[in-house]
Amino acid sequence: MRVVVIGANGQLGVDLMRVLERHPKYTPVPLTRTHMDVRDFHQVQQVLKEIQPDVVINTAAFTRVDDCEDQPEVAFAVNALGAWNVARVCEDLGCILVHISTDYVFDGQKRTPYTEEDFPRPLNVYGVTKLAGEHFVQAYCEKHFIVRTSGLYGIAGSSGKGGNFVETMIRMARTGQPIRVVNDQVLSPTYTLDLAEKIMELISTEAYGCYHITNSGQCSWYEFASQIFHLLNLQPTLIPITTEAYGAKALRPAYSVLANDKIAGLGVEPLRSWDQALETYLRDRELIKKDV
Repeated sequence: MRVVVIGANGQLGVDLMRVLERHPKYTPVPLTRTHMDVRDFHQVQQVLKEIQPDVVINTAAFTRVDDCEDQPEVAFAVNALGAWNVARVCEDLGCILVHISTDYVFDGQKRTPYTEEDFPRPLNVYGVTKLAGEHFVQAYCEKHFIVRTSGLYGIAGSSGKGGNFVETMIRMARTGQPIRVVNDQVLSPTYTLDLAEKIMELISTEAYGCYHITNSGQCSWYEFASQIFHLLNLQPTLIPITTEAYGAKALRPAYSVLANDKIAGLGVEPLRSWDQALETYLRDRELIKKDV
């Protein structure tokens, strides 16, 4: 089975390639922006027709949430029109499309985990463009999976962000300066290796539709940072602050935990807890010693 990974050099893309390469039935085909720009329909058409994939996993996205407020046309071109381009070609080729989306399609007004049936109401340009991408995928490609997830971090880091939250916290701790982290945004941080493995399990079900996949449990960004420092035995000055005090340009949902019940209904085991996944990530990064 030939599986194309669009955005193969991103943190989720790298871990998808790691998972695919372990399975003899898959032939992974990595694509980066140098190979194909999802904003260019004719290029997408040419490249994918030449490959003739059985599955396309589209991880390409403009994810810098605050920058999306200043560059909405770029965000829409990548996150929405790019998704549309890929969906149209996948439909023409008759292949399966896996499209990666986000918890930021929700407004955060709930205080219980969001299900796939909850009505999306994004608060920022990033969320709006990602939701538009979902609609294009649903409308133009019959054999699709939409995977919403949150708080991604992986070994490769995020090329668009210059790292990920875990790496940023570690880097800031080493400067000795006080670290201010919001304590009123609650989510489920997710290790991309765990997510990649579940995506491959989901594909094998052929139960097309929209699914939420995150590590289990929930925490605030402040609690996430606290656990990072606890596991690494670091003791920086960590200060909890409000979203308002932080003053980010884009609004974020105060609560964006995603319920994973739908995928569990397919017989796919839920992901481990976010804190267990974080510890594994730090061991994989060789920042803490692995058990003998």
